Amino acid sequence: MIKVGIVGYGTIGKRVADAVLLQNDMELMGVTANTYNYRITSALKKGISIFPIRKIDLLLGEVDVIVDCTPKGIGNKNKELYAKAGVKAIFQGGEKADVGKSFVAQCNYDEVAGSDFIRVVSCNTTGLCRTLQTIKQHHKINKAHATMIRRAADPWDIYHGPINALVPHLVVPSHHGPDVRTVIPDLEIFTTSISVPTTLMHMHSITVDLYTKPSVNEIIEIFQSATRVRVVHNADGIRSTAEIMEYAKDLGRSRGDMPEVCVWSDTIGVWDNKLMYIQAVHQESDVVPENIDAIRAAMGACSQNESVKLTDSSMGI
Repeated sequence: MIKVGIVGYGTIGKRVADAVLLQNDMELMGVTANTYNYRITSALKKGISIFPIRKIDLLLGEVDVIVDCTPKGIGNKNKELYAKAGVKAIFQGGEKADVGKSFVAQCNYDEVAGSDFIRVVSCNTTGLCRTLQTIKQHHKINKAHATMIRRAADPWDIYHGPINALVPHLVVPSHHGPDVRTVIPDLEIFTTSISVPTTLMHMHSITVDLYTKPSVNEIIEIFQSATRVRVVHNADGIRSTAEIMEYAKDLGRSRGDMPEVCVWSDTIGVWDNKLMYIQAVHQESDVVPENIDAIRAAMGACSQNESVKLTDSSMGI
């Protein structure tokens, strides 16, 4: 059994905790709490051990791996604590790329396996990597461009949104493209970003220049065969991110989450050697299975295919 601790019990931390509890090869030793709130109350009701952040050393003494789900920048400060304790650590995409080896399970599991420090990249970067790597396995990519249409805040967040504006990211490329290349180094990609007044999901408009011309049906079949990618259809009444989130609830997903990247079949188009499609990313959950796989990768517990299958099966993906 891999003994796991979680530092930070917010949007990602609580979801990773629940996912760890579903794994037959992992044991959740506890989570840290900085303040007492409704999230900690919920954790206690689930029987999860709570460690005050000032007593983090006690948790570090019980675990093989820490999953650091603290706000941006704090994980990097905590890294020294983990190294001193001789504990492997998984960080989130808000940290800079040098905190650990960037990771997306479908792309570079084997290259990262055995690492002491792993960084699960952001929700947007994870979403881009999943579908672009899927395409790359079947067609040679010349270059790619993606525009991120980003939610302004998480649904619970009363401090950062909504906003009554469309807000362009006034730096090009946006950080997502360079971040993708920390996972897929040989992929030429340029990204731009816009924040919009919604809290539900991110959306990506993607154009991929290929060396060969695919058919639309071929691309649909490629996406349908890929793990953690869900093809959705206008014919099923799924025309928006709101309906994707409602669909996730109807599927009985925990918290109404949709960890798969959703690609609309109706948006897949081919013009000469250009492939275009639109996908939606649930910012609260798409990195959760990646964290579970990163734990196994850090411990060298099993192969990529074995870990992905175990994670997907346990989470109903």
